[in-house]
Amino acid sequence: MTQPLDRRLHAFRPDLADERLRGQVEASIFSTGEPAVVSAPVADLRPAPDLARGIDTQLLFGENVRVFERRDGWAWVQSDEDGYVGYLPETSLGQPFEATHRIAVPRTFVYPEAELRKVPLQALSMGSRVRVTGEAETRGTRYFLLESGGAVIAAHCVPIEEAASDDYVAVATRFLETPYLWGGRSGFGIDCSGLVQLSMMMTGRKILRDSDMQASFGQEIAREELRRGDLVFWKGHVGLMEDAETLLHANGHTMTVARENLDAAIERIGWLYQYPTGYRRP
Repeated sequence: MTQPLDRRLHAFRPDLADERLRGQVEASIFSTGEPAVVSAPVADLRPAPDLARGIDTQLLFGENVRVFERRDGWAWVQSDEDGYVGYLPETSLGQPFEATHRIAVPRTFVYPEAELRKVPLQALSMGSRVRVTGEAETRGTRYFLLESGGAVIAAHCVPIEEAASDDYVAVATRFLETPYLWGGRSGFGIDCSGLVQLSMMMTGRKILRDSDMQASFGQEIAREELRRGDLVFWKGHVGLMEDAETLLHANGHTMTVARENLDAAIERIGWLYQYPTGYRRP
C-alpha cells in the first residue's frame, strides 16, 4: 500500500499542487512556484493561513522559499532549506538575493550604521543569511554593511560557504537557557528538533525539521553505546548527548534549552511520554 505524502514536506491541495508532484496527487492546477526570500527576522510557518493556528516551524532572515500562492495577505510556501511547507504572512517575503554570510552567534543586532550606540533596526538569529556589500570600523570594532540596510558586527558572521564549527554539540551548548518555544527554530526561542536541526545546519549538516522525521537519521545504536553527538528519541521529543551521560535538549519541563542527566531525564519523562523509542548516531 502506498503511503500518503506528508503535507509538511509536499505542497499539494485539491486546487493547487507543486508541479513536481504531477502524477502523484490530484489537483486542479500544478505550479512550479516562484522564488522569494524571507525578509522578516523570523517568520512563523503555519499549517493554515490563520494567526490563531499554532506554528509548525520558523524560517529565518535570508532563507529561500518557493511561493506557490499569494492570497489575502498570506503566502503558501516551501522552504528550500528543509522542504517544509506552510503559510506565512506575505509581508515576511522579499526579493531573492545571493547571501554572502551567515549569522554565527545565537543572536545579533542590525544597527542603522556602523555604530553600536545607535538604536538597532532589528535582531537576527543564528543561521540568518545576509549579503555584505562593504565594511566599516568604529573605535576598533569592525562591521559588515548589508545590502538590505544597516550594519552587523563582523565577528558575528561567517562566510556562507564555511561552517561555523565542526562540532554541532558545541553549537547546541551556545543555546543553553534559550527559551523553549513550540515550533521555534531561532535564537529567540527554540524547540527540541529545532535545536538539533539548527546546530547541525551551522556545521554543514542537513537534517529534516521534526523529531519524527529525524528519527531515521544516521545509524541505530544501543543505549550503552551512547557518546557525544548521539541523538536520543522519545515519541515527539529528541535530545542530543553532550557526553555519555548528559543530555542537551530544549524541553517543556524547564522551558529552556538545558543540560540534564540522561537517566534522570528518562525517569522524569517516562511517566508521561513513556521511554525512549530509539538512539541514533548521525
